[in-house]
Amino acid sequence: MGESRDPTVIGEVTLPGTRRAVGHARNFVRDLVLGKNVGSQDSVDQADVAQDAADQREVDPGDVDETVLDETVLDDIVMVVSETVANAITHTASGLDGGRVTVVLAAGDGRYRLEVGDDGAADGKPHVKEEIGAETGRGMRIVDALASRWGVRTEGPRNVVWAEFPAPPTKPPPALPTPD
Repeated sequence: MGESRDPTVIGEVTLPGTRRAVGHARNFVRDLVLGKNVGSQDSVDQADVAQDAADQREVDPGDVDETVLDETVLDDIVMVVSETVANAITHTASGLDGGRVTVVLAAGDGRYRLEVGDDGAADGKPHVKEEIGAETGRGMRIVDALASRWGVRTEGPRNVVWAEFPAPPTKPPPALPTPD
């Protein structure tokens, strides 16, 4: 009774380990959360990432049903995918020639679960760095501040950073008319 279920994957994409992939990842999860791109995609080639970067658009606030989605949660998910994909490209083998980053978004049991998998790093797992006043190094601090909870797991040489966010309650279907 009341057991937690694993969230259901609503989308997955594997991106080339280039800076342009960061924008593509943001658009990908934004569209998934807004219900515009539900489904699974195995990979995106460099031409698709370039085209997506050229086609980037702002989300029309009219597209967001305020009774279903808290825009802050959407902003938090988009910020965290941006930070984690950028970190994967900057600090792991994903940023090397031929490197890849995988982004997965799942939903269920009142939460979104974002996962970003990289090609592995020789210097360990992502972690929150001590604040020393440097211009960089705040990515995981941002993840820690925005996610309900987060962590890292290893899959062979790969690291997968996961982060969870509250999901809105599902909107009830419209009531059926009652016969007179």
